[in-house]
Amino acid sequence: MKPSSAQPFMMAQLDELTGIDCPCGKARRAFCVPDNQTASVHLTDIRLSARAHYHKRTTEIYIVLEGVGEIELDGESYPLKPLTAVMIRPGCTHRAIGQFRIINVAIPAFDPADEWIA
Repeated sequence: MKPSSAQPFMMAQLDELTGIDCPCGKARRAFCVPDNQTASVHLTDIRLSARAHYHKRTTEIYIVLEGVGEIELDGESYPLKPLTAVMIRPGCTHRAIGQFRIINVAIPAFDPADEWIA
């Protein structure tokens, strides 16, 4: 079933979605369809070469699933471990450091035009 916000619900099997390269590593993005502006969910594998970036309109919530590392927020680093959650508001330059897996909730739904490399 093709996802559409015209239905009263949307469902995705994150581990079966195709991975897309992103500044943080490889993301499997659910609910990124033109008629959905509410939110999207990404299963993201962070790699060591994550690039600092920010969003002008998007709030992101990172939830660490496995692995350890750090997150750099506006130039300061903070440790991450499983079940750490971080809310990143618009304008905050951020990058993940290390190798780990996260769930990323983007509000509103992810828009590639709102991803700016710092």
